[in-house]
Amino acid sequence: MRRALVASLVVLTAGCTDAPTADPPDPAAPVTTASATPTTAADPEPVPAREFEAARALRTVRHLAGRIGPRLATGPAFRGAAAYVGDALADLGYVVRRQPVAVPAGDSWGVPVKAGRSSNVIATPADFDPAAPWLLVGAHLDTVAVAPGAEDNASGVAVLLELARVLGGRGQVVLVAFGAEEPRGPGDLHHFGSKRYVAALDDDEGVHLRGMVSLDRVGVGAVVPLSSVAGTPSALRDRLARVAERAGVPHRVETDAASDHESFADAGFLAARIGSTPYAGYHSAADVPAVVDPRQLHRVGELLSAWLRAS
Repeated sequence: MRRALVASLVVLTAGCTDAPTADPPDPAAPVTTASATPTTAADPEPVPAREFEAARALRTVRHLAGRIGPRLATGPAFRGAAAYVGDALADLGYVVRRQPVAVPAGDSWGVPVKAGRSSNVIATPADFDPAAPWLLVGAHLDTVAVAPGAEDNASGVAVLLELARVLGGRGQVVLVAFGAEEPRGPGDLHHFGSKRYVAALDDDEGVHLRGMVSLDRVGVGAVVPLSSVAGTPSALRDRLARVAERAGVPHRVETDAASDHESFADAGFLAARIGSTPYAGYHSAADVPAVVDPRQLHRVGELLSAWLRAS
């Protein structure tokens, strides 16, 4: 799956490469998955139909981090959170399915954990055409064992659900809440859910994947971090930066491999991360909803909406 995606890179740099809450989301229709391998066709044409509402996203943060709390990828709290997210996406009109993810035993930020199963929650628009260009936006749903994970990463999932509401369950944007992103030890013991997703992509559909964006820690700070994996094409990150500039969204550009976009970049797909401002509560019991700033959620939502309109 290590495709270079040169054709997609050309299209992206040219100009087009480029839900509910603690209180449930707005309804719509059902959801599926998509498979990948990049190509040179016209870009997807998702057009956000509604305004992004940060208050809705914040309610989701409060539900996931405040009511559910720590969401170890292989534990019952994660399963409850996955059910919540899946139901919200289905109510918004997506076809939703679960993809099982095997997770090894290891260490979750100082806590020994057993091997087990997690899952990816995959939401596909009801009118999705696997033979047409498409985009993927994802956010990991799990946390380390000790953290309620408001910023890391209820914030990303909350923006994902609100984006789902804005898109209305239609178009060429697949949404994924990944399981088991958090590390279980040093080295390559991380990003199990996104690796599983990439490994399962079908070549015929994958050839049309124009890019993947990971929303990871998007509710802290006043500047939106945009990153790509060092040594891989940065066209999607750069496209997001240009859109942010035009939309007046404060941002900075950097390299970073510490999120699910790495799994896609390593497989040859164009990939970028939004988020990753340092904060005191990282991977601790202090990562509570009060950490998350709705103004930053709004900036990220504004950027995503502008990017999709321009794609």
